[in-house]
Amino acid sequence: MANGSPKRPWEERLHGAGARMEEDVREVIRYFNDEIVSDLRKNGSEALRAAARELNRMAQRMDERAGRAPTSGTKDTKDTSKP
Repeated sequence: MANGSPKRPWEERLHGAGARMEEDVREVIRYFNDEIVSDLRKNGSEALRAAARELNRMAQRMDERAGRAPTSGTKDTKDTSKP
């Protein structure tokens, strides 16, 4: 493919998907740096549960963008295995 020639439809879709993935990864990294690390130092296990809920929400959004049904276990993130 020569420089400057128009992209084929599949190339445009692939480029768009890559850009969205990069955006999602940046959002996850920002969330970890801004929210999780400081909360973990303060609140330990509760901060991990909050992070799990947020990551679940992000995963659901990624599945929706990809046109997939959410995988099992994404609806309920409550910890019911208390000793």
